[in-house]
Amino acid sequence: MSYVDFLKNKVRLAPVSGFEISDDEVNPILKSHQAAIVKWAVRGGKRAIFAAFGLGKSVIQIEVLRIVSKKAKGRGLIVLPLGVRQEFRRDGRMLGVEIKFIRSIAEAGETGLYMTNYETVRDGKIDPNDFIAVTLDEASVLRSYGSKTYQTFLTLFDGVRYRFVATATPSPNRYKELIHYAGFLGIMDTGQALTRFFQRDSTQANNLTLYPHKEKEFWLWLNSWAIFLQRPSDLGYSDEGYSLPPFKVIYHEVQSDIADGGIDRDGQSALFKDTAIGVVSASKEKRDTLEARIAAMQSILAAAPADHFIIWHDLEDERRAIEKAVPGSISIYGTQDLDKREQSIVDFSDGKFQHLAAKPVIAGSGCNFQRHCHKAIFLGIGFKFNDFIQALHRIYRFLQTEQVEIHIIYAESEREVLRTLQGKWEAHNRMVENMSEIIRAHGLDKLSAADVLTRSIGVERIEAKGDGWLVANNDCVAEAQSMADNSVDMIVTSIPFSNHYEYTPSYNDFGHTDSDAHFFEQMDFLTPELLRILKPGRIYACHTKDRIMFGNVTGMGMPTVNPFHAKTMFHTMSHGFAYMGMITINTDVVRENNQTYRLGWTENCKDGTKMGVGSPEYVLLFRKLPSDTSKAYADDRVAKDKEDYTRARWQVDAHAFWRSSGDRLLTPDELASMGPDLLAKAFTEWTLKNVYDYETHIRIGEALELRGALPSSFMSLAPGAHDDFTWHDVNRMRTLNGDQTKKGLENHICPLQFDIVDRLIKRYSNEGDLVFDPFGGLFTVPYRALKLKRRGRASELNPGYFLDGIKYLEAMEREVSTPTMFDIFETKHLEAAE
Repeated sequence: MSYVDFLKNKVRLAPVSGFEISDDEVNPILKSHQAAIVKWAVRGGKRAIFAAFGLGKSVIQIEVLRIVSKKAKGRGLIVLPLGVRQEFRRDGRMLGVEIKFIRSIAEAGETGLYMTNYETVRDGKIDPNDFIAVTLDEASVLRSYGSKTYQTFLTLFDGVRYRFVATATPSPNRYKELIHYAGFLGIMDTGQALTRFFQRDSTQANNLTLYPHKEKEFWLWLNSWAIFLQRPSDLGYSDEGYSLPPFKVIYHEVQSDIADGGIDRDGQSALFKDTAIGVVSASKEKRDTLEARIAAMQSILAAAPADHFIIWHDLEDERRAIEKAVPGSISIYGTQDLDKREQSIVDFSDGKFQHLAAKPVIAGSGCNFQRHCHKAIFLGIGFKFNDFIQALHRIYRFLQTEQVEIHIIYAESEREVLRTLQGKWEAHNRMVENMSEIIRAHGLDKLSAADVLTRSIGVERIEAKGDGWLVANNDCVAEAQSMADNSVDMIVTSIPFSNHYEYTPSYNDFGHTDSDAHFFEQMDFLTPELLRILKPGRIYACHTKDRIMFGNVTGMGMPTVNPFHAKTMFHTMSHGFAYMGMITINTDVVRENNQTYRLGWTENCKDGTKMGVGSPEYVLLFRKLPSDTSKAYADDRVAKDKEDYTRARWQVDAHAFWRSSGDRLLTPDELASMGPDLLAKAFTEWTLKNVYDYETHIRIGEALELRGALPSSFMSLAPGAHDDFTWHDVNRMRTLNGDQTKKGLENHICPLQFDIVDRLIKRYSNEGDLVFDPFGGLFTVPYRALKLKRRGRASELNPGYFLDGIKYLEAMEREVSTPTMFDIFETKHLEAAE
């Protein structure tokens, strides 16, 4: 396979694994848009249906399951929230399909359609793999990444051949929910999808945002396996009968005692309440303002005595207060008998009583109350937007004939919560519009989306050069292929850590791969070229790092380590390089935990067996065999003059270990007074001078903690390494990102530290040598090569990094070419001597 063919194979849309059906195989009762979605979902075999409230989501699911089960000669299962089965039973009978509710497989026959609750499947009472096809109704139950429900469902359905999900409100403020659906359906691994489309915050785990340059691709990819439908006209059909009535939101603010700040967990009194109210304090605030909110609710009900209302609440205290304040109201709640609860829902849906009180988590999904109710009261507001929007649309949905009124009651101290809710609402509307535009442009035809995605393959080479350097905006494979045999004196690079990051919207990006195996398939095109262009006997220094695998992705329930450095080692050796050793670079365990949450102190105290250790970085040293292996000297040796390259320097280089000196152990008082930066350096220096004692190390840290001087954001008491092949003192901050930040430019995701590059270049190359970096980034390697009187060359795919890096190279070129006072003095002295 050629490199171009490899890149083309990266264009991955959702697979088609279902059945082609004709129009006459779909129940004629279905509306045109419903029938179109049914055909699309049946053809795909694993699809998501995100249809707006009232568009017939339940009817679509029933028909999809009926057709697939018949074609595959098996039985189908609908998994749904509590209190929704009566809606499916009603729609099934309308379609001429009988759907039986079951709590165990013994109640099911060999064929037919069945339904059960999420809890039944999650708790193991029904194995979904006993069914040929399954659909999850209101699949937003999978929203909580890492929750018991999601973790269980992700693996329980792996053996189900045909899978579908349906919900009206995929969460707008967390795109990751859509990734979870893809993982459940088997479209793409959850971890892989997160890496492909989202940029990570290197200082905080799970703080992910969609790459701006990947946004279009993300929505096109979604369009290949999910349908977002807001109205029939999005698919080119008539909206007749689907026009929603006017919608009105009325806010009611009640007074709260903001002058009483209360007492915090440390016993400190506050003069005023914190407006940035959290989940715990929000519950207390709801209890403190309950009487005022109930009074506001009574005023709303009194103003419309003949209207039916659904009253949404969150706390049991609120439910009891509603029952007391509204005689004749009916409540449904979690400990209630399931049959009694569902009958109350059916009766309210049929208009048999006037006021229903419920929590959104119980009756906010799947229930249709629009036939007899057009007014709702939210007795309070919370942080869960999905619960809110789902509850709202129990009455604001297609087939509603009256103007809908939504009354939101909140406390004065909850204004920030309200603003957050409104912000999420706006985000929801933006997401809906994004998908509507793509659906209108591409419809249900995935081929047009594939054509658009394919356009991101390839790059037009741009070259820049100066005195002693040459760089190209190009695919590194293509750039290496254009270089002459044995033309490079040294290669220094930091390869992408498999599919951990993506740097560009191009399919040429090595980070845009499915797995380690796929990544090394692309490396198979590059590594032989690196061997070819490197001079015989010279060094290829490869910086890399192991990857953390999270338990909610692997299913192991705990973080584990992917030995990526070892895979890199064996890959490179397989292409003819000789392995010369590995340099270990210590990293900050506290900073790493802030990024991954895998080494938490609290979790370690609960169970130390699930904790690993901090993950260092590595420089892998490889050598291209020289032409003459009898003594194995390089064809063009890196020779050193002993006058300049002393025995002392050789010992430090040979051990890859630099030591600092210290006088004595500083007292905790002295250490605490230093401040974090000086503290870190002073402690490390002391550990290198003295015999290391673990218990002393711990006592110093505990003393500092008592004084409030032990930082939680980085490791201030890191011991110096006595391992001969460990570099402990690499300055993590000395990168070109420092200048990027100062200039307000985009930071590189994985900048290479100057210390690492300088030590490698000095040891393994001569002045005047050409040092090459195939993954140039901001061109740190050629930048430092110029500084050290070498020549530099690099390739970089990201055009932004390429342009920023040129500026640094031009600045370094000016710096090294500008004579100093001593240069001028020496020149004049030599001229005078002549």
